[in-house]
Amino acid sequence: MQITAPKVDGNIRRLRAGKRVIKSREETSEMNLEPMQKAAVLIEALPYIQRFNRKIVVVKYGGSAMVDEELKRKVIQDVALLKLVGFKPIIVHGGGKDIIRWAIKAGMETRFQHGLRVTDDPNMELAKMVPNTVKKSLVQLVNELGIQAVGISGKDGMILKCRKKYSGGEDIGFVGEVSEVNPKLIYDLLEKDFLPIICPIGFDEDFLSYNINADDAACAIATAVQAEKLAFLTDVEGVYKNVEDKESLISEMDVEEAQSFVASGTLGGGMLPKIQNCINAIESGVSRVHILDGRIPHCLLLEIFTDKGIGTAIYNSEEDERYYHG
Repeated sequence: MQITAPKVDGNIRRLRAGKRVIKSREETSEMNLEPMQKAAVLIEALPYIQRFNRKIVVVKYGGSAMVDEELKRKVIQDVALLKLVGFKPIIVHGGGKDIIRWAIKAGMETRFQHGLRVTDDPNMELAKMVPNTVKKSLVQLVNELGIQAVGISGKDGMILKCRKKYSGGEDIGFVGEVSEVNPKLIYDLLEKDFLPIICPIGFDEDFLSYNINADDAACAIATAVQAEKLAFLTDVEGVYKNVEDKESLISEMDVEEAQSFVASGTLGGGMLPKIQNCINAIESGVSRVHILDGRIPHCLLLEIFTDKGIGTAIYNSEEDERYYHG
């Protein structure tokens, strides 16, 4: 017995074929849209890659990006990409929240004097131990991406010489401020294609160890190596004209505008020393300083490789110009 296949109405056949064509075109359109967007991003990044090729970029790594493992990985991916496209990145990091957490675990007293942590002998040992652990974890993350990283402290190669820092005239222990930077080891590492990762432990004239504020250390190092850029990863979006108005984020300001901001007295306590560090760095030869929200994934790439960026950039008006005119 011969079985005859049922006839399929030609219109149904054409309809089905038409649906396949339509679906195929939609899929093709969706597939093409994403690559085109990616291409546009790369083209937007091109002039910045050209401009900063072989230039030194110092990244001060801190805030929540140090605590959240996923954010930490994304920051390291950003820095790795900067290196792979021709930049010469340097990471400077502190211990911050980790030091406080370990002090609590160890039952040690943590005191602050005018915003500065009092660092006695036991706390100094902690200040050396915790950043060293952070440094090793960062080195591992960079190495996993196929890039050679070296973790060092400010004592290695006698990089960060410092003097005792006082708070309101009071002795706060082993807290130092940078008096001199010897960048030779940093230059040697960059020349050999290593990515330096530096924790801010310095030494005085008697070679005693001192804990240095990571922002201050990053600023001093960026100045010493004449970095093209210095980026601070923080827990704020940037600088606001009005901190209560989230629409008032300032994308760019020149150093004179930054100085006026400081003089106005409108800056919060945590932002004031950061802006002052930015001004000091620019006046000492750094071209641009960026204040970024490290809680935003890939904030470094978004700031450096896009026209508008996502944070606040401060620049020297005599040598540079605005990137964003919106």
